[in-house]
Amino acid sequence: MELFMYTVTTNVRLPNEYIRSQSINGGIMKGTTHLAIGAAIGLAAAAYYPFTLKHAALYVTVAGFSALSADLDGTSMLSSKLGKLSKLIRELLLWGGALLLAGVAYIYYLEAQFYKEYTIISVIVFLLGMVTKQGMIRNALVSAIGCILLYVGLTYAMNWLMGLGLFIAWVPWLNHRGMTHTVWAVLIWGAIGWGLEQQLQLEGITIVSLAGYVSHLVADTLTPSGVKWLYPLYKKSIKLPL
Repeated sequence: MELFMYTVTTNVRLPNEYIRSQSINGGIMKGTTHLAIGAAIGLAAAAYYPFTLKHAALYVTVAGFSALSADLDGTSMLSSKLGKLSKLIRELLLWGGALLLAGVAYIYYLEAQFYKEYTIISVIVFLLGMVTKQGMIRNALVSAIGCILLYVGLTYAMNWLMGLGLFIAWVPWLNHRGMTHTVWAVLIWGAIGWGLEQQLQLEGITIVSLAGYVSHLVADTLTPSGVKWLYPLYKKSIKLPL
């Protein structure tokens, strides 16, 4: 383990200029930067452990996903596609409700008959489109994916998948850079990684999972916003801005 961590820290480095160039306003590190660091960790693991293409792909995939997972508590690379879908759903609710209301009004004009149930449904659909935020719909979609993973984990007695499902279903509703950016989240993610390693019987998956997740927190610590590593015990951000 020590040798692997040495390999990661000495052989896989990103220049300070590159990290700075990937920062955006507000001290947030881009998802592409986190993904690049995670992929580098996965490649280092593939070089350190007995090499096969299958194992290399697993190391890179697990490390890359781990490096992005802390940002499931907000808009990220992992949820950007769902963000587009949530925008479409919101537009459908808004315009669908408007069309339903127009239809109810037209029927009333033609038949002089008021359909209470249809009117209530039309108003509710329209109001949902008005008041529902795009981010809320995105969070619901991410949580739905987590619930599906949880169900599959329960069905096939895969504890690590149940843990992953719970994590994905829960974190979209948290404040950004809150609980997912703490040592407690690292421990939870390590337990999920350990369960996956036991299932795959592939040495190094736990370390790769932890290294990928921790790399995200370390990278965010290097931004002006910092990270609340010990939240809620210590609520101030720890930062070492470059």
